[in-house]
Amino acid sequence: MHIVVVGGGVVGMTTAYELNRRGHKVTVLERHSIAGNETSKGNAAQRSYGVVYPWADPAMVFKALPWLFKQDGPLKLRVPPSVETLRFMFATLRYAWSPGLFGLNRRAMLRLGIHSRERFLTLEKELGLAFDGAHQGLLHLASTPEALEGYRATHDLLNELGIPSRLLTPEQVREAEPGMVGNGPLYGALSYDTDGTGDCHQFSRELAKACEEHGVVVRYNVDAEKLIADEHKVSAITVRPVDGVMEALEADAFVISAGCWSSHLLRPLGLELPIYPVKGYSLTVAMKNSERGPASTIHDDNYKVVSTRLGNRLRATGFVELADFNRDIPEVRLATIRKSVESRFPGCANLDEAEAWTGFRPMTPDGPAIIGRGPRDNLYLNTGHGTFGWTLSAGSADVIARVIEGEEPIICLDAFRPGRFQE
Repeated sequence: MHIVVVGGGVVGMTTAYELNRRGHKVTVLERHSIAGNETSKGNAAQRSYGVVYPWADPAMVFKALPWLFKQDGPLKLRVPPSVETLRFMFATLRYAWSPGLFGLNRRAMLRLGIHSRERFLTLEKELGLAFDGAHQGLLHLASTPEALEGYRATHDLLNELGIPSRLLTPEQVREAEPGMVGNGPLYGALSYDTDGTGDCHQFSRELAKACEEHGVVVRYNVDAEKLIADEHKVSAITVRPVDGVMEALEADAFVISAGCWSSHLLRPLGLELPIYPVKGYSLTVAMKNSERGPASTIHDDNYKVVSTRLGNRLRATGFVELADFNRDIPEVRLATIRKSVESRFPGCANLDEAEAWTGFRPMTPDGPAIIGRGPRDNLYLNTGHGTFGWTLSAGSADVIARVIEGEEPIICLDAFRPGRFQE
């Protein structure tokens, strides 16, 4: 079968790889000049298989309002909010208050996380890609006694699902992270022992090269504009290259993995995808003293900032901002990220020299990604992974490849079904 994958980020490229290794002819359409150059470019660099959870968390609803008015608070809202922002916020509240939904979705996402880790380990063994990847765990710090107590329920759930985790004392945290000598408050941590790290942008580019070596056609600098379909199937997709000459690309099947830009392709076919561009920020810098930097990934719950080691570099990421597609990078956001790093790993890097980035996570209002068959027989979706695209990409790519080939999914896909927002 000839299959077109729309989107050359980490989700699109892992999907292309899985389809190619199963013997399909694959064409990837990417609007940028290189792979992984949008959401995949400057993300938190954590493959947090045990951390994945739904966006619509009822426990977060009552914390959200104070965060909006706190200068260093992790949640920001552009004022006045757009109609799209308000619609997304109210949908999130509706899903957060749906009895039992958060727990069901969280378990579904964790099961996909378990599968994704297995697929990543296999993929890395098969290809040997260089992307500063590792699986040395993640520490979720507790800045208050209440935070540490709250981690116990998560620890119990992870144990139930067979995901290794440990509750650590402050002494054990500093033993695991000897570079963490800052004065930030510390009462312990929850250790996700098998979580990973890696440069998602670098991985996406290296995987694209590997795919091309195996026969995948990756077309860069092309905009996918419209799916040409009748009531039963999609026959082609219209694309516009940089030269501006429109063309129709025919194929046997189509997979939409275009993140925040997926919705416009599906709306004319009668499927509304409420994917919202949740904005985040990151700093990336070479460490001047790597021994004083993180050993793996540290989630500082005090500022809600993630610091990750990427070889000899530091990547620090933070904020959930509802600002539509605004790409401004306010200095106050970067100052908070720097403050977090200095409170945990003082002197590890000159943060004033760091490369700043902002990008958009394709978030659904309930949390799980959108994975499965679309509104036509040969149309499939693998998109809307929110903050966990890097983490879940390998697993969801394998899952959608199985769906396309008519195999029984390795996990239950009820939580990820594309039509759930119109039910």
